[in-house]
Amino acid sequence: MTADAMSEVLGLSEQLSWGTRVEAPTVAADRPIVLLGMGGSGMAARVGALAADPVRLVVVHSSYGLPGWAVSERALVVAVSYSGNTEETLSGVAEALAAGLPVAAITSGGALVDLADEEDIAILSVPGDKQPRAAVGYQASGVLAMLEAAGAVDDAAGQLVEAADVVARALGDGNGAGYRLGIDIADALAGRISVIYGGHGVAALAAYRWKTQINENAKMPAYSGEIPELNHNELEGWSTLADSVNRSVGLVYLRDRHDHPRVAKRIDLTAVTIEDSVGTAGHVSSDGGGALARFFSLAAVGDVASVAMAESAGVDAGPVDVLEGFKQQLRGADS
Repeated sequence: MTADAMSEVLGLSEQLSWGTRVEAPTVAADRPIVLLGMGGSGMAARVGALAADPVRLVVVHSSYGLPGWAVSERALVVAVSYSGNTEETLSGVAEALAAGLPVAAITSGGALVDLADEEDIAILSVPGDKQPRAAVGYQASGVLAMLEAAGAVDDAAGQLVEAADVVARALGDGNGAGYRLGIDIADALAGRISVIYGGHGVAALAAYRWKTQINENAKMPAYSGEIPELNHNELEGWSTLADSVNRSVGLVYLRDRHDHPRVAKRIDLTAVTIEDSVGTAGHVSSDGGGALARFFSLAAVGDVASVAMAESAGVDAGPVDVLEGFKQQLRGADS
């Protein structure tokens, strides 16, 4: 199954290319947009929002219900749920429908599709039969197409073409420079808790993707932080337990070519400040011009690293038994 997981990582470029052929349904335009999504689907929503026109209000809501302002502002609500059954997302859809807001969905099936047969919900279907995190390219493509239909993204196809090309160049067929870097970083993180740092914006979101991929694929604890915010708090926390931290934690720095100059300087100084407290497992720099391409150039390396870490630890990267067990317990507590 780990081999299958790596094959899915290497298929990311094809997923993004698929998005260039997607036609989104007609949706309400010229209004704020709320993207609902959790987990891997929430990640796709955040990635799509990176590509949105900065003058448009596009907010990702990862919880139950809707943001407090959504009803009064008559927002377009877009549910991103790969399974179509995400509890939190469905609760937001229910609130939106009750308030008469326009609703659209990006999904592979489930309750969202059933609901669309009864309510006025525009559906964009994505290929199914994957774990949500492994379908991030499909889902992010769907988000871009939906945002373009709502007038919040320009040239979605062009952005996806660039992202697909950047990922293909980075990963190759398992022999690209980004692929090899992911394997090297996985080796450096072996037996360690992973901490991923990135600058505000593209790199910070990519750091969060690394964190969640290591959690779900390698079944290991991992954490992410954002610069400059962590320079005002977390940086101090490396001081006291330096001996034990140095043995048990590995830190990866993600750098975006469009980082603010002061953020870039802060990353350099952060690395120098804590170099005696925590081992550095690697540095990864973004490629590409647009935000979408730059994000995926960073995320793809982390995807490779997370699956390689699973293989090294002898765990199956595919199933998420703890998460599924938790959902079952939650359903049992409700009965």
